[in-house]
Amino acid sequence: MKTQKIYLEHANITVSNIEKSVDFFQTAFPHFVIRGGGNETREWIHLGDASTYIAINQGTPEQVHENKNMDRLGINHIGFVVENVNEIAERLLVKGYKRDYPKQIEKFRIRDYFIDSDGNEFEFVQYLSNKTEEKNSYTD
Repeated sequence: MKTQKIYLEHANITVSNIEKSVDFFQTAFPHFVIRGGGNETREWIHLGDASTYIAINQGTPEQVHENKNMDRLGINHIGFVVENVNEIAERLLVKGYKRDYPKQIEKFRIRDYFIDSDGNEFEFVQYLSNKTEEKNSYTD
């Protein structure tokens, strides 16, 4: 079996104050910039550089940890860039692991989300482009 090249792409967290979170991460990583964001159902930003980022969602201190819909404080999921999403999904499914979200096939990427035995969510993303501007596109 060929070993895939992987790296941690992003962490997705919900915080009580986006501005304070940005200050913390930019203090630690001065080169991080806001790559994109929005306010569809909640305010969110992606803060990082060309290859890694922190997805930061605006939450409230009252939100409970039992809610797994990205509106609780703490880590929501960890994303890994992989060479072949389907191979990973097949292995996880054979072992009985469940998808937490339907597979997303987009113009420049394929994303698949799985839950581990403790209920933690992990995203596996396969990029279909080598161009930074396409990999980081928020319009497809």
